[in-house]
Amino acid sequence: MRNRSNSGVRLDYYQRLLNKTILKYQNPVTGLIPSSEENSHAWVRDNVYAILSVWALALAYRKTADLDEDRAKAYELEQSVVKLMRGLLRCMMTQVEKLEKFKHTQHVDDSLHAKYCSQTGRTVVGDKAWGHLQVDATSLFILSLSQMTASGLQIIFTLDEVSFIQNLIFYIETAYRTPDYGIWERGDKTNHGLPELNSSSIGMAKAALEAINELDLFGARGGPLSVVHVLPDEAQQCQAILHSMLPRESNSKEVDAALLTVISFPAFAVDDYEKVEETRDTIMLKLEGKYGCCRFLRDGYKTAQEDPNRLHYEPWELQVFERIECHWPMFFALSVLDGLFNGNKEQVKKYAEKLDSVLLKTDEGIYVLPELYTVVKDKVELEYRTPNSQKREAIGKIPHKWGQSLYIISKLVQEGFLSPGELDPLNRRLVSEPKPDIVVQVVILAEDEYIQSKLLEHDIKVQTMDEVRPLQVFPARVLTQIYSLLGRNKKLGLTGRPKNEIGLLATSKLYTFHDQILAFIPQMADEHQFYLPKDTLLKLDMFANDMGFLSSYWRYLGRPLVIFPVSTNLNYLDVGHNPPGALIGTIKKLQSGYIAGTRVHLGNLADFVTTSCITKLSFLRDPSHGEEVKKFIGDIFNKAPDIRPRLLSSTRMRPRPRSHSRSSVHGIVRRSRSIQVDPDQAQERGSSQSSLQESLKRLERGMTIPDIEYPREYPMPQHPSSPSLHLKGSLHPLHYSHQAPCSSPQLSHFFHQGGLPPGKQESISINELVEQLSNTEVLHEQADIIHYLYLHRGPDWEIKIDGRKCCINELLVELYEKAGHWKHWGLVRHTAGLLKKRVEELALAATDLLVRQKQLSVGLPSDREKVIMRPLPPDDLAKIIFEACGEDLSTASLTQELLIYLAMFIRTEPKLFNEMLRLRVGLIIQVMASELARTLKCSGDEASEHLLNLSPFEMKTLLHHILSGKEFVINTEQKPNFMQSQNLILDDRNLSLMQKSIPNLDPEELEKEDDVESDRQGQWLRRRRLDGALNRVPVGFYPRVWKVLKMCHGLVIEGHNLPHSLTREMTPGEFKFALHVEIVLNKIPQPEYRQLMVEALMVLTLMAENDAGKLQFSQLIQVDRIVQMANTIYLKDQKIPIDVVERSRGAAGICLHFYDTAPSGRFGTMSYLCRSLATILPIPIDKDANLDCTLS
Repeated sequence: MRNRSNSGVRLDYYQRLLNKTILKYQNPVTGLIPSSEENSHAWVRDNVYAILSVWALALAYRKTADLDEDRAKAYELEQSVVKLMRGLLRCMMTQVEKLEKFKHTQHVDDSLHAKYCSQTGRTVVGDKAWGHLQVDATSLFILSLSQMTASGLQIIFTLDEVSFIQNLIFYIETAYRTPDYGIWERGDKTNHGLPELNSSSIGMAKAALEAINELDLFGARGGPLSVVHVLPDEAQQCQAILHSMLPRESNSKEVDAALLTVISFPAFAVDDYEKVEETRDTIMLKLEGKYGCCRFLRDGYKTAQEDPNRLHYEPWELQVFERIECHWPMFFALSVLDGLFNGNKEQVKKYAEKLDSVLLKTDEGIYVLPELYTVVKDKVELEYRTPNSQKREAIGKIPHKWGQSLYIISKLVQEGFLSPGELDPLNRRLVSEPKPDIVVQVVILAEDEYIQSKLLEHDIKVQTMDEVRPLQVFPARVLTQIYSLLGRNKKLGLTGRPKNEIGLLATSKLYTFHDQILAFIPQMADEHQFYLPKDTLLKLDMFANDMGFLSSYWRYLGRPLVIFPVSTNLNYLDVGHNPPGALIGTIKKLQSGYIAGTRVHLGNLADFVTTSCITKLSFLRDPSHGEEVKKFIGDIFNKAPDIRPRLLSSTRMRPRPRSHSRSSVHGIVRRSRSIQVDPDQAQERGSSQSSLQESLKRLERGMTIPDIEYPREYPMPQHPSSPSLHLKGSLHPLHYSHQAPCSSPQLSHFFHQGGLPPGKQESISINELVEQLSNTEVLHEQADIIHYLYLHRGPDWEIKIDGRKCCINELLVELYEKAGHWKHWGLVRHTAGLLKKRVEELALAATDLLVRQKQLSVGLPSDREKVIMRPLPPDDLAKIIFEACGEDLSTASLTQELLIYLAMFIRTEPKLFNEMLRLRVGLIIQVMASELARTLKCSGDEASEHLLNLSPFEMKTLLHHILSGKEFVINTEQKPNFMQSQNLILDDRNLSLMQKSIPNLDPEELEKEDDVESDRQGQWLRRRRLDGALNRVPVGFYPRVWKVLKMCHGLVIEGHNLPHSLTREMTPGEFKFALHVEIVLNKIPQPEYRQLMVEALMVLTLMAENDAGKLQFSQLIQVDRIVQMANTIYLKDQKIPIDVVERSRGAAGICLHFYDTAPSGRFGTMSYLCRSLATILPIPIDKDANLDCTLS
């Protein structure tokens, strides 16, 4: 047992140290601590860090209290903590209007202020006069509030304050897509006020969200209404983005010492031990010095070279701060705490000694920690020559309250007064401990008894929706409505949680309300929103991915529960009303206990109640919601789940006679397309149609639609509340008279030429169009007419069809459902665009790409292309996409679709995106269409229509092939019965990604074909076009270009200059530098020429890496001259006749044969580029005129 007198004396010393360095500054009215005696500004972050040591000492006194005096000291210190935390809370609550606005805008001007007056609690500067948006500061307040409440302090007193804290959670939960000014308040390191996405902010937000979840803010005295709720997907999104960014801090900062607070005390936000080690090692390798750590590379704050008369830096002057950055000793204190928490005694000893060496002793004998150490002006040149060689001077705030607090906490733990667990009552430090394997519980629910019986024929026993009662099952959007009530407070003017989509983790829980147990169907199964779930193959593929996601990210008590509905909307049934083989195969895998490498347990819903994670919806009981909210809750729970109205009649329909005349707006949907294919990349068809098109026409002319008699036991009833149908339509949209042949849904009607001549719009009779719409049963004619009426009369214009009134928007919805029903994906995408449908996870998908150092551009290049450089709210992102695509609404839908697939790939196969800086979605669409044109040997227009009519799963597979560079073939197979349309099948030569087989394929023949095609002409030309279009560069390309710039005055590419000054502004690993290089390369319109430029730059980088510092060029290097000279040398070597050269000129005048040459080898492009380089650049030679080659 510890000696009472010794421990008491030592604790009294630390109390005196606290009083002298921190508590003596605390304002008696507001409880806030100013930055200094001369400056009354109180920063939120600094105040929280400063008071942590007071809380720690209170815990130490409480732990060792033997006398009333000790208990009194503990209580006194605790009340100082409560006073400060409540002072900060009061300051933030005065800005409740800004909090409410920020939840919806995430705009920097709507953020809570970062500092307040310590005397009055009011704001001290304007909204735009400071970088107030600092998510890490607000998150640190929430995290510390949670830990202190868990330790026994009561800081929150009223339910109104609980509501405010709940809304603070909504404030920080979008940290993963909210650029802020970061822990150092200045954003981009040039200090021009540019916010960035910061790892330290995301990590602190993630820790705060996890810490406060399900915490009762009234402590042991609380009830259901004082509990705070966090949706698990918000923390997971922060975690995923954080892991992808570390050890990088932001776009302008390769690494930042502030990440120590994220990987260790106080956040403990990273659960991957290897990522923690990597981040710690990177910080110490690049930032550690004798007196502390630099904040980040080229940090000019308080250095001798900084101009004190301005806050910002000129880009060129950042290099002068290199090697003389100030050292911050508080990072030694953080390193000591890190060692104490992870049990590394050597680390504790090492950094404790370093920390003691940088302490200063005051006249009163008190040890204080200064803010930073700087190199004095007359020693700067010596420090440049030999880093860490000069003695530094302590400047800034002495003591630095933030650092002083961390020093005191480290000493309390070192001397045994506190254990690490007592500073972390919520056990955040255990986040990286190994977790048990997750078993995902899966429930298959049939919509009705018919589906149930069909599955039973395959020995699959499932329950129907009705059989699971009294448990209630709802779609995910109902949970979104429920959680919109969370945090509502009329007195404060708070409207609760924004109606953002609910994620998979949230729907994998069970929920209780009074005596009811609620389960929710995942968002990916909801066909009410976007059209992707209408494709069964894609839906099953996403389901398998979701199983892996849950096994990786589930961190909660109980097992995750996923409900997979099988509905009667024919998405799960083939033409004979049998479940498709892919569905049966997936369920069989679930029955085996494993799918996609994840352990699963298939069973009934009632069996999983005791083993699932259950959350109480206690906030619904809040009496302050009023009668209106109570009625809203009642409506949610009392009404039956939405059943999608059936748009097609179940009765057997005979074809009706129809007019032989073509609609006056025929083809208007086709003319809204804007996808262009480079004619040089598509095969010229000449005067005759390709063999594919001839076969399509023959099939179209000879198609017959047999009458189908559907089983009587399956009447396909309409829901009683379903509206009457307005559009005519049979069981199949091609059920028409043979007297008027028309294209099938799978065969594009857009092969017909003609349409609306210029100036004819005025002569079109609206009444005639409405009459045609009433009479036609052909899907494409309906689409053309509705599209015209939508454009010229608007979505709310009312018409009469068969005596029934309806508006254009209703017809659009019905057309969307019919097209989706028959899997006519081109019309589905077009009508989804007209309806302005937005994919649920659009913002998250874009963020997943952006934070992984990928910029996005949408819209077809180059007129409408818009660049997205930072995460945006979902509605803003959708608006940009629709604006970029203009009238081509099909491409707007396809753009959203591709963003989802790109995000899926970058999460699961990040190697596909190696060295691709900007993802130009519009250009990717063009590449996909051109690849179809090349493979199908058809025109660009036909290829674009084929592209738009691919199913979502086929679209995803084609995109994967394009990204991976694999060869693919497109075959056609005929569907049975009346579905005789041609179906495009993508077949991977190496991996069978498609779930469709190609019959009569001999493996030996395939091998022979591969051998022939491997040497075919055009292989390297195609490869360069693809890589150029995808903006793909070699590994480590941008840091290598930085080295080339370092040795010359600049690089000129097609008249655009990359100046040497960029190396003074940016470090080699900065994302900003890579972006500058990419902008210049993107000025080259021809992708194959762009790729030759990249190869030329690689030759220059090899020279820069191997010259051992001998070469320096006092001139601009013309990269395009190197490429042109290499082409000239190639033509001379190959002795190609002049007439052949003229016929084979490609982009920028380069010979097509040169484009089609492999990079490596004696006669490869790299060899010719090296020879060109030796010819153009003044490379030194010896006395015998020999060139010392450093490239070989």
